[in-house]
Amino acid sequence: QVQLVEFGGGLVQPGGSLRLSCAASGSIFSSYEMAWYRQAPGKQRELVAFISSGELTNYADSVQDRFTISRDNAKNTVYLQMNNLKHEDTDVYYCNAKKYGIPYWGQGTHVTVSS
Repeated sequence: QVQLVEFGGGLVQPGGSLRLSCAASGSIFSSYEMAWYRQAPGKQRELVAFISSGELTNYADSVQDRFTISRDNAKNTVYLQMNNLKHEDTDVYYCNAKKYGIPYWGQGTHVTVSS
């Protein structure tokens, strides 16, 4: 099993930047596929960015060229650098780990983009 804790959410103006962090514990972090999802009230959780154990990445079209996912296996941490934030990026962001098809979730961190 793995436990996940997210950090770094908050209030930011449109066009601003935030970096989310997700600290993992309890298992061999480097062997997990990691991802960031987001969810607005009343909507389905959607994939934002994905990074494999081999550091291949994939992004939702809506965040391509603005967000960057990365991982530091030595620190058991995955990051989401979010640039040029827009109102529509306002959501609760969740860290996800997966191995052998079993998903694990963090508690979520709020990101609010507002002037």
